[in-house]
Order: sequence, then structure tokens, then C-alpha cells
Amino acid sequence: MGGLIKHVAAVERTWADFILNGPSAIGDAAAMTEEDWARRDAEFRLLPDETLAGVLADYAEVARRTDELVATLPDLDAAHPLPKAPWFEPGAQWSARRVLMHVIAETAQHAGHADIIRESLDGAKSMG
Repeated sequence: MGGLIKHVAAVERTWADFILNGPSAIGDAAAMTEEDWARRDAEFRLLPDETLAGVLADYAEVARRTDELVATLPDLDAAHPLPKAPWFEPGAQWSARRVLMHVIAETAQHAGHADIIRESLDGAKSMG
């Protein structure tokens, strides 16, 4: 669960940086090093020097920053080109509005993953 929270916070942080700074905030997937991939892999689990409280505090700070960004953006339609990556359409641009919708969708998807994990641990069903 801690890894899911870390991942969602990292994704939201990166996309907020994209809104502010453009594609350099995400980087080029083809240029990722083994160290970059290892850092990305570590994003999905709670490491020995991390605590759930620390991860939750980081997520709260990221959410606060995103809230502030949304409240102060002069134009939700301002767009940046997406960096080159096999998962992005070549030449595509995303507006701040599109990025924020992606963050909401990503958060919702991972909330579902967290619910599956919770159900497997406590046996309680949230639906059905």
C-alpha cells in the first residue's frame, strides 16, 4: 500500500512539473538509464528507511501543491508537447486540463488497486 501511495505522489508531482515546465519534467523514455529504471521500480514499494507516515505526508504535500497550482493557473488550456515515449502518441500535446484529468484517472485506478489489496487482507467487501 505504501508503494501505491508513493507512486501516485510521484506521478502527480511529475505531471504538475510538466504543467509548469513542459516535457523536460517527464524526460525521454529512450534516454532512461538503469539507475532511472531502478528509481522508478523503488517508487512502487516502501523502502527500509521509509515510513507510511512519511509517505502519507509527502502525498499530502504533493496534493497541496497541486491544489495551489490549479487555483493559480491562468489558463487550463495551455499545452505542452509530450516527450517521446512509446506510450504517447507522436507529436501529441496535453493541456493542463488534460494532465489534471490524467492525474485524477491514475489516482482512481490505483485507489482500486489499493482496495483489492485491502480486501485480500481483511476480507471485507466494499461493494457487492
